[in-house]
Amino acid sequence: MNKKISVLVVDDSAIMRKLIVDILKEDPEIEVVDTAKNGEEAIEKARALNPDVITLDIEMPVMDGLTALKILRRELPHIKIIMFSSLTQEGAKATIEALSLGASDFVPKPSSKSFVESVKKIKEDLIPKIKSLVIKKVLLKPPVKKPKIKAGDYKVCGIGVSTGGPQTLMQIIPKLPANFPVPILIVQHMPPIFTKQLAERLDHMSVLRVKEAEQGEPVKDSLVYIAPGDYHMVVKKQGAGIRIHLHQGPPRNFCRPSVDELFESLAEVYNGKTLVLVLTGMGNDGKEGAKKIKEKGGVVLAQDAESCIVFGMPKAVIEANLADEILNLSQIPQRLKELFRCS
Repeated sequence: MNKKISVLVVDDSAIMRKLIVDILKEDPEIEVVDTAKNGEEAIEKARALNPDVITLDIEMPVMDGLTALKILRRELPHIKIIMFSSLTQEGAKATIEALSLGASDFVPKPSSKSFVESVKKIKEDLIPKIKSLVIKKVLLKPPVKKPKIKAGDYKVCGIGVSTGGPQTLMQIIPKLPANFPVPILIVQHMPPIFTKQLAERLDHMSVLRVKEAEQGEPVKDSLVYIAPGDYHMVVKKQGAGIRIHLHQGPPRNFCRPSVDELFESLAEVYNGKTLVLVLTGMGNDGKEGAKKIKEKGGVVLAQDAESCIVFGMPKAVIEANLADEILNLSQIPQRLKELFRCS
């Protein structure tokens, strides 16, 4: 029998601890090895138990989650850490900080007053994330060898990313130069508030301007647009220019914003002058959009298994033979500079 995924649950609220433990106990593949009520206790227990995953609250007495995270990352870097975050401006800011410090992912604390709804929401969010972070990455059989793509007259860069996205984007966007010649449009699967905080954080780190996209704004070169949580982001031709259109159509691949929505609109508006990247994330959002990009003569890059936090979205694109190049995260900024002729 396969070893169960061991989890340490850390929260200062006894009610929250019990809620998380009860949810996780229902899954036969997961074992809760212990609980802790503050960061100090969490570090002691993590050292003793060496769990696969820690769920870590941010606001706690004695030692808060961010302080504990820094120590855990230094001492036990192999343990996956999922932050529990409140759906507030401060909570979102602290979460983005946690992700930049090496947390693997986060789950928003339920804001619903209904206990049943809260349980359902945590179960839907937390269990798949725990499993996707711990499941061993299955390396693909070598994909069909393709000729190396050449620098081209691309007019737009699209990026689709999910689990592990913030820390991945922090290793790409700040390394791009101020003269990056085209707009960059990003779909990162995240709730509202969090996308705004992510945009602000990236803006602060980068020479390029990074912002959360707004309805109807023109798409400009050398600007990075992040789709706001709970809205699909697409581009539309309007007169001589191109504008951003945000809408709340049905989720696709259980996601809103959806990478497929963005990529399909880029293929439609920019034709073969489109270059997109599919980065770390669960599921297969982006595969259908990548297919459209290829049909129109555009280019698709995918992150490799080794550097992905979760090798789901890029794997789907690679297996469908849609990736023109498969790149390690460390190679991506330089490759973008070469392909957009700005190195």
